[in-house]
Amino acid sequence: MTNNHAPRVAAPLTLPCGVTVKNRFYKSAMNEAMAGRNCAPTERHVRLYRTWADGGSGVLVTGNVMVDRTQLGEPGNVAVEDERDLAMLRRWAEAGTRNGTHCWMQINHPGRQSPITINQHPYAPSGGRLEGEYGRFFAEPTELTIEQIHDIVRRFANTARIAKKAGFTGVEIHAAHGYLINQFLSSADNRRTDEYGGDIEHRARFLFEVFDAVREAVGPAFPIAVKLNSSDVPIAVKTGAKDGVFAGFDETESIWVMKQLERRGVDLIDISGGTLEQPVIQTTSGAVEDRRRGVYFTEFARRVKDELAVPVALTGGFRSAHDMERALDEDITQMIGVARPLALVPDLPTRIIRDHWEGTVDLPWVTTGLKALDKAFGGILVISWFELQMNRIGRGRKPNPRIGGMRALCFAIGKHGPAALTPRRRKGRQ
Repeated sequence: MTNNHAPRVAAPLTLPCGVTVKNRFYKSAMNEAMAGRNCAPTERHVRLYRTWADGGSGVLVTGNVMVDRTQLGEPGNVAVEDERDLAMLRRWAEAGTRNGTHCWMQINHPGRQSPITINQHPYAPSGGRLEGEYGRFFAEPTELTIEQIHDIVRRFANTARIAKKAGFTGVEIHAAHGYLINQFLSSADNRRTDEYGGDIEHRARFLFEVFDAVREAVGPAFPIAVKLNSSDVPIAVKTGAKDGVFAGFDETESIWVMKQLERRGVDLIDISGGTLEQPVIQTTSGAVEDRRRGVYFTEFARRVKDELAVPVALTGGFRSAHDMERALDEDITQMIGVARPLALVPDLPTRIIRDHWEGTVDLPWVTTGLKALDKAFGGILVISWFELQMNRIGRGRKPNPRIGGMRALCFAIGKHGPAALTPRRRKGRQ
């Protein structure tokens, strides 16, 4: 990229539904941890998204908005299951759509990934506790009945309808990171023997029903994105499987699902990966890890670029304009997914597009200064640190990269009480 030419990331993109977004910056979802006890959006959401909309992104995707107030994925989630908070939702949407920005509501159901401190009665496609080091923090889920599955499909459609009514300009269905839809897709989590279990065609039925119901609710000209794992970083089958035999959701199945969604009229696929049991990345080392790893999921994106015509957003690891331009030049993505850097540099898109900034956003090493605490709460520290930065912006203050990990841990405890000790997704944060 040179100062003599507009960067590729500045180019508009027209989606299959006919809607055009103004540039290729896709602010990917991060839980804001700002909702009150009633799961309602707050004035902090308004300030935060106004700041991001003024910062130049083409699309802003909200953090998890749950379709059921009794089933939250994280403390501080907003939930929308009726129109009681429509006035504040409208203010949130208005703030996020300033300057021609798109603001899309990410809609989700956590399934069994609902921490025991806030939910002792989670649901899942099949019974069975969450495995791994975090399993003790989650209650045994109850297997969903057919009637309950149909009710959740209706909830997704209803939340999408309210999002459109409130002024959000699109929705993203969260089908990744081990949440409910991902649980249905995964053969490790979904052991049903009815029409929602078995081969991938049946395990994907729930996602397809959710998508179709959402499309019916919002109409043909409203953008619908789907966040989908490239794979679950599959785990070996625990019941006597030989080496190389896996259960989960793999890349071949993911590509098949993407093709089916394309036929159904999806407008964008947001590529991600990993689950709580099999996180993609478990480090707090910030820029050190970023430099080692680079942009996430690029090999998978190269694999699918000739398979799909629908636009793709690649999220995770973009820290410089150089990497963004290269990914667009190689046509492995049509949207540049960025999240964590925007919690530190909210106007990063404007700096790159208008000011031709060619630096790198170095994320900090989040540490309490105590190895034992870092080891015990590493993933929580990182998530809470970025939540703290977003809350600062939401209060009208500037981000502060000098804040230490101890402040982040205190923020989590002060904000959420016992739920602060509940591990949240230790996947690669974008």
